Amino acid sequence: MTTDKTTANGIEIAYEDKGPKDAPAILLVMGLGGQLTLWPDEFVDALNARGFRTVRYDNRDVGLSTRFDAAGVPNLKWMFVKAALGLPVRPAYRLSDMAADGVALLDHLGIARAHVVGASMGGMIAQHVAARHGDRTLSLTSIMSTTGNRRLPRADKEAMRVLTNRPMSGAAEDLIAYSVNAARVIGSPAYPTTEERLQWRVRRDFDRGWYPQGVARQMAAVVADGDRRPMLRTIAVPTLVIHGDADPLVPLAGGEDTAASIPGARLMTIPGMGHDLPLGLVDTLAGAIAEHANGVTVAA
Repeated sequence: MTTDKTTANGIEIAYEDKGPKDAPAILLVMGLGGQLTLWPDEFVDALNARGFRTVRYDNRDVGLSTRFDAAGVPNLKWMFVKAALGLPVRPAYRLSDMAADGVALLDHLGIARAHVVGASMGGMIAQHVAARHGDRTLSLTSIMSTTGNRRLPRADKEAMRVLTNRPMSGAAEDLIAYSVNAARVIGSPAYPTTEERLQWRVRRDFDRGWYPQGVARQMAAVVADGDRRPMLRTIAVPTLVIHGDADPLVPLAGGEDTAASIPGARLMTIPGMGHDLPLGLVDTLAGAIAEHANGVTVAA
């Protein structure tokens, strides 16, 4: 995989641009702490094979993109308390800034409009792109994401426990073992990833750009974003919401609320899918996104 870099929206962004340059473009926005490599190569290849140009990138504060060291590491527990009390939360940057990063990358690549696909926190960012930059958005696909509605069910206890108990040790093997276990806990029960692939994926990303401090600042941006439902009601582009019925981190209710909040949105529920993009669902996901995007392209 060839990763390029550019300066966009005032920061350096690492990205991969793949597929015919004259094909309809799909901007892939990854979730919390996820590098662009968390979009499986097989999934990207499946979209390319269906006639699309794909652009995946490292969000700010992750992977090989700009890191906001000077902002310090936020106290997330105190931030959660403030948010629960309705007090203002001041993150280093906001999800709207991260959305602007993606649009600036489109500018750099000379892409006037793109189909925007986001997973988890990336779905939240994609929602901002569609709402704030509708003139740049052909369609929206929000995968395993949610609305920020505080009344929705929370993650199950095991998923929260594993994600909030990062080992104190800075040893590489301890962190890799933790990450492998976390991926297993939130993964798709009907489409389990082999131990060999989990180990390979975590070690690859650890070597490429491990940066946990950025994850904390990204989480602060999510907490500060609050309830997006008023914004979601302004989205005017065709929207597909994809969610698994076995997601332990963002329960299905989050996807249902997203679809209910965006005018005309369609919800696709996948039995046995958790909070990941397993190889067993590559064709299902790529096919659904391509069908959704092609319907827009034909009508455009």
